Amino acid sequence: MFEFEQVPLPKLGITGLEGAMSEEELAIQDVAHRFAEEVMRPIAEKLDKMDHEAAVAEDSPIWEFLDKLEQSGLVDLAAIAGMTNEEKSRIIPIIFEELAWGDSGLAMGYIVSKFPAFAAYHTGDPELIERFGHLRGCWAATQPDRGSDLVDIEATECHPGERQGRGNLVARIEDGEVVINGQTSAWVSGAPIAESTLLYCQFDDGNGIYNDDGTHKYIGVLVPFDIPGVSKGKPLDKMGMRALCQGEIYFDNARVPLKYMIADMDKGYPSFFGALTFGNMEMGISFTGVARAAYDHALAYVHERKQGGTELINHQGVRARLFKMHQKVEACRAMAKRAFEYNYGPNGPHLLASATSKTFVTDTCVEVCSEALQLFGGNGLTREYPLEKLFRDARAAQIADGENNVLGMKSASWLSKVYKDKNGL
Repeated sequence: MFEFEQVPLPKLGITGLEGAMSEEELAIQDVAHRFAEEVMRPIAEKLDKMDHEAAVAEDSPIWEFLDKLEQSGLVDLAAIAGMTNEEKSRIIPIIFEELAWGDSGLAMGYIVSKFPAFAAYHTGDPELIERFGHLRGCWAATQPDRGSDLVDIEATECHPGERQGRGNLVARIEDGEVVINGQTSAWVSGAPIAESTLLYCQFDDGNGIYNDDGTHKYIGVLVPFDIPGVSKGKPLDKMGMRALCQGEIYFDNARVPLKYMIADMDKGYPSFFGALTFGNMEMGISFTGVARAAYDHALAYVHERKQGGTELINHQGVRARLFKMHQKVEACRAMAKRAFEYNYGPNGPHLLASATSKTFVTDTCVEVCSEALQLFGGNGLTREYPLEKLFRDARAAQIADGENNVLGMKSASWLSKVYKDKNGL
């Protein structure tokens, strides 16, 4: 039981109902929050209204963002690599909730730009680290006819009697090199400005691309873009997260050394599984930040806008709706942080934890953004106010990094398998 001499106001931090945080964590949060507000939001607003090709041109403000984020030291690969798992589970969510509160597209773009470097560092190979450690990158896996099928790693969701279709991006080994042909989908985040990619694609070992069980043979390979046979399509013109540039990558007999294959046929899917687990985990905390941004805008607006002779906040129905939004944002953060704790804890990592967070948070984020837009009324529909953009960004997140219903089906399959295993079924 708690004792009070008088009823106080609640003490709320930047994110609301914050528990104990160390001085270091508070300092990191403050720096990230100010960077998000002062640097990211103005740049994201410009990018959102720009033509999709101009947004990646030499004079685009995207370069200012990337330079300033590098200078800030907020995302230091060496520092993150040196953290304990417990530190990662606490500090990474703090940073990326704030960055996505600033803008989800910029935050997600920066994350994927480091995927090839992360992969190179993870190998411990000095040559790969030297080649890819400082290159701006992207993460390429989906193909024009192979999107959700890729998330269904074990092909458990195929129609009975059928197998997944053949994508058009295939690698093979020839004369001690990995040779790649085909194209990615248009949804490769960061591709228009990338200098390299962490590529997952079908692999033909001389006996075709299918395993005996109907699944695909897959590899993971690091590919620099300064080699012959690599080209790019135009940046994608899309509805949401417009600050996150996306586009196709084409491979025409592109050749890389065999050692650039960081995951062979036996490890291709597990490696992709790890990347998707990390990506979904980041989506959860990032769109907690987006939901919070929508709530913050709504909270300020209802204290300013007058209808019915008084500020909106003085209407009982508005207060009830505002509390529901607050409640949902707190639920998003709890779910997202739980995924981090699991993935960096003794039982993780696993895509089940990340997908549980990603799907719940992005679905809830759409609800919060929709309610915030509703409180803005007609103003919420205009581009002069931020809610129209936040709603578009949130809606895109239900498809990005795995469409939510497909992730849900895969997650339910794992829940069933665990149950059967425990009960000897």
